[in-house]
Amino acid sequence: MNPLNDSVRHGLLEWQTRRHFLQNCSLGLAGMWLGSQANSVHGEAAPAGDPAPMLAPHFPPKAKRVIFLHMAGGPSQLELFDYKLDLQQLDGQDTPASFLEGKRFAFIQGVPKMLGPQFPFAQHGESGAWVSDRLPHFQSVVDKVCFVKSMHTTQFNHAPAQLLLHTGSQNLGSASFGAWTMYGLGSENQNLPGFVVLVSGGKTPSAGKSVWGSGFLPSVHQGVQCRSKGDPVLYLSESGSV
Repeated sequence: MNPLNDSVRHGLLEWQTRRHFLQNCSLGLAGMWLGSQANSVHGEAAPAGDPAPMLAPHFPPKAKRVIFLHMAGGPSQLELFDYKLDLQQLDGQDTPASFLEGKRFAFIQGVPKMLGPQFPFAQHGESGAWVSDRLPHFQSVVDKVCFVKSMHTTQFNHAPAQLLLHTGSQNLGSASFGAWTMYGLGSENQNLPGFVVLVSGGKTPSAGKSVWGSGFLPSVHQGVQCRSKGDPVLYLSESGSV
């Protein structure tokens, strides 16, 4: 028997084993994966059929994660960090006629009283941000926080106001903030949702699931709700019957 032939035959058999294949191809497979990610990062063409390709942003991103807290029913910003000096001075007085002229309110009749902040405010940090005494820890970090006070609306009903906050429109059908974020940046992992939703208290917002919906964008961009009871994600488990 030729030893050379035996050596070649043994090498071929070894090559056909799964363990040997994985040991020798791991670097190659990793390289293929890294190459596909590099294409996504640099904005090159995504694989055909990819519903949420990772696109190159207009500006280099600084944030790696976005956590959006919608605290419906929480204290008003007027009692926390949006101090209104004029409102404070009008506290307890009749609402000025200029505030009511030409307006119709669903739940207000006659001439209501003005209600100013019920807690003391003071300026904090180098920025001099106004914060009430209800947020003692927040007072120490105000210079790390960005306050956006340039956005306002006259919509006071819960459901339309929530839609406006999350989608930019008080009517149903528009894409949510999370859907637009995923549409613009794509997803690093095509096997997981682009963004997930956690609902506390077991109660959805007044505006319903539209606040994390995709609206007129493809449905792949909508949020996926993770639940604390029953199936964590709906429609993944087999049902007991048809």
